[in-house]
This record gives sequence, C-alpha cells and structure tokens, in this order.
Amino acid sequence: MPNGEVFELVDVALLSDDLGRVSVPLAGGGEAGPFELHEGAVMTVALTFRLHQAVDGLTFTDTRRREGFTISSSPVALGSFRPGGPYEVHLPAERLPVGRAVCGVYEVTGVFTDGAGRELSREVHRFRIVHQPRLVHGGHPRDARAEA
Repeated sequence: MPNGEVFELVDVALLSDDLGRVSVPLAGGGEAGPFELHEGAVMTVALTFRLHQAVDGLTFTDTRRREGFTISSSPVALGSFRPGGPYEVHLPAERLPVGRAVCGVYEVTGVFTDGAGRELSREVHRFRIVHQPRLVHGGHPRDARAEA
C-alpha cells in the first residue's frame, strides 16, 4: 500500500453494445492521445477499485472540459465500502451528444472522494467524439457531394 493510500483504482472501462468492454489506460493514459467514440453512442462507465480501509460515503465526480470550458460536472454517490475488493460499480448509462458541433476532443477528470470530502484518487483522460455517417434509404451512407 504505497504512501498509506486508502483507495486503489484498478480499472476504468467503457461498456457499450457497439464496443463491448474497452479498458481506458490508467495513470497518464491521456498522454497517449484521445480515444475515439461515435456521436450518439450509449455508454456505461465501469469503475473497478480496491480499498485498504473502510470508506463511508464514497463519491465519484466526473468533470468534462472542451476547448478550455467546463461542459459538465456530475457527482455520483457510490456508497460505503469495507476494506477489500476489487469492487466494480457501473455509472448510469448515457448517450453521447449528436451533431457536428459537438464533435471534438473532451478532457474528463474523474475524482473519488470520501464522505468528509477528502480526495482519494484522480484520473484524467481524453476522448474524441467523431461524426457517425447516417444511413439513408437503401442502407448507403449519405454523401453530401452526391447531393450537390
């Protein structure tokens, strides 16, 4: 248990029907470049962690930034846990936004705090929302050049 840590983040994964389970690199994973997600995809975040001491009132706060602006900050109460694990919790599913205006790189900061507000862990990741070509009648992607 390095430096008397109470909390150890083991895995962060994205779950979706399209991708299955995709693990997000931990500890500086954002340096490898953003990973791509399709606009409108329905995703669930799975957090896996161990505790070296009991934690009451564990909360995870997800803060998203784009182009230097905070887009959202969402705290989720996870509950109280005994020492041990690994524990895996799933955050509520969400649909990523749709439209060319929302495509681009987002920075996500995830912070775990205890009931007293002490920060136990922090991870930063980046993802890119990419445009998903829409199908038109006949099952072919719509091509704007063909319409011109």
